Amino acid sequence: MEMQQIKYFLSLGQTLNFTRAAEECNVSQPALTRAIQALEAELGGDLIRREGRHSHLTELGKRMAPLLQRCYDSAMTARDLARAVTKNEVAPLSLAVSHSVNFELFMSPVSELFRGFPGLQLRIHHGPGADILRGLKEGGVDLAIAGSVEDGWDRLDRWPLFSEGFELQMHMDHPLARMNSVDVASLNGQPLLKQTGCEDRPAVKRWFEDAGAALTAAHEFDSHHDLGALLQACSGVAIVPVSAPHPAGLKRAKLSGLTLTRTVYVYAIAGRQRSAPASAFLNLLRASDFADRAA
Repeated sequence: MEMQQIKYFLSLGQTLNFTRAAEECNVSQPALTRAIQALEAELGGDLIRREGRHSHLTELGKRMAPLLQRCYDSAMTARDLARAVTKNEVAPLSLAVSHSVNFELFMSPVSELFRGFPGLQLRIHHGPGADILRGLKEGGVDLAIAGSVEDGWDRLDRWPLFSEGFELQMHMDHPLARMNSVDVASLNGQPLLKQTGCEDRPAVKRWFEDAGAALTAAHEFDSHHDLGALLQACSGVAIVPVSAPHPAGLKRAKLSGLTLTRTVYVYAIAGRQRSAPASAFLNLLRASDFADRAA
């Protein structure tokens, strides 16, 4: 199995069009077709099926696509890291992370990046999701990590990293801390701490409104660290992502009836030239499995 074959298949899986995939890969259509056929022969079945002008992935193709994507991303990361080491490249990397995202989840790919780029200068910015995407668009940031932010700009690329639900967080002495599952009626009138610019705040607000409960705003905070300190000092509660830090002295409870989930993405600008560290880190993030760390 050759990386070129995987590249052609991934492009074809995105476009579902042999002509456009060949153009994207800068190869002739017959050469792309032969490469796909060779890959199918090696995997023992059809990956894509043509039906007139339209094509679609077979069941085997759908199952192979995420596995081959990870394989390709890992290979590209290894290539970029090798080039950086041999050329002794050092470059700054500016990364923006939403307040709502626990950056500790990404320490494994960060450590791998430092091993490949020993002289890397990493700059981390935190802010509301909309603000960090603005910094990305304006060129002050190389990559951004945030929940779903609807922007509408067609040059904004994003790749999902993981999805998760939400839980209720409060002090161990809070009256609701005795409950393992809390419904929205129990939150009616409770002081609910608010995170500045949280991407998921509108969806939480709708949950309260649909249930006819009052969303009582209390203190406002930026970071999860500040939230932990506030919950230790006051009687409020907070709805937090499952992956948020869980400091000692605080209790978590399930939210009965809240089916809200969110997806955390890595964002980049399509077509913008990226440094070797930025490309390597993007590939490391996309190749990582955050399911266990986010649980």
